[in-house]
Amino acid sequence: MSGFASGSDIISYVALGDSFTEGLDDPYPESEGTGSARYRGWADRLAEHLAASRGEVRYANLAVRGRLIRQIAEHQVPRAVELQPDLVTLCAGGNDIIRPGADPDVTARIFEAAIRRLAATGARIVVFTGMDTGFQPVMRHLRGRIATYNMHVRAIADDYGCDVVDLWGMRVLRDHRAWSSDRLHLSAEGHRRIALRVCEVLDACPPADWREPWPAERPRPWRSARQEDLVWAREHLVPWIGRRLTGRSSGDGLAPKRPELEPLQPAGPGN
Repeated sequence: MSGFASGSDIISYVALGDSFTEGLDDPYPESEGTGSARYRGWADRLAEHLAASRGEVRYANLAVRGRLIRQIAEHQVPRAVELQPDLVTLCAGGNDIIRPGADPDVTARIFEAAIRRLAATGARIVVFTGMDTGFQPVMRHLRGRIATYNMHVRAIADDYGCDVVDLWGMRVLRDHRAWSSDRLHLSAEGHRRIALRVCEVLDACPPADWREPWPAERPRPWRSARQEDLVWAREHLVPWIGRRLTGRSSGDGLAPKRPELEPLQPAGPGN
C-alpha cells in the first residue's frame, strides 16, 4: 500500500476499466426508462462515499464497456497519468480472460505494464481479482483460467504496493440477486456491496456492511427457472456470441462517461 493513511487523504480519484467499472447494470433512477440509461456503478458510489468523508472529491471515470486490457493500457492509463490523481482503481483483463483461447499469462504482462506506469505517478492504486464463476453453469469452466490470472494480479500488487479487492472471496456475489438479467453484469445491489468493500480496503469508513446476508427467498419452480434460462440465452448469450464472432464490442463508438476530474456529490446514507 502507498503512503495514504486513510480514505480521508484522497481528494482526486480516477477509475479505469470496462463495463464493471463503467457501472452496467446500475442505472441512475432518473435515467431508467429513458432509452439511454446513465450508469452509476460501484466506482461512482465509491467516489460518493469518499466525498461524504472528505467534503469534496474530484472524480473521473474513464472506463468503457467491452474494453480489452490492451485498449485500457493504451488509452485509459496514459490519460490517468496526465490527470495525476491521488487514487486510481484498475479492474482489467476480464473481457480477455473469458474469450476462447485466452492466455492469462499474456494478459498479466499487459496488466503489469499498466500498473508500472500508474505506480510511477505515486498514486494509491487499487486492483481487483476476478470473481469466482463456479456458481454460474455457463461460466464455470473459466474458473481455472480466472484463478491463474488472480495469482498474477496478487503478485503484481505485491511488487508495486497496490491494494487488492478480493472479488473471488466475496461470497455474497454468488447469489443471483447480485447480478443483472444478463448474468454478466452486476445488479445495483451488487455494485453497492462492492463499493462498500472498496471503502473497507481504503479504510474509508464504509457506511454499511457488504457482508450483510441476503434476505430469505422462496425457491423458484424448476419450470420457471428453465424458462428464465431460455430467455437469457435468446436475449443475452446469442447477441454476445454474435459480437465475438464478428469482432464487434458493446462499447464501439462510446466515450468515457466522466473524462475529466470533476467534483462529485456525497452519497446518501447506506448507498
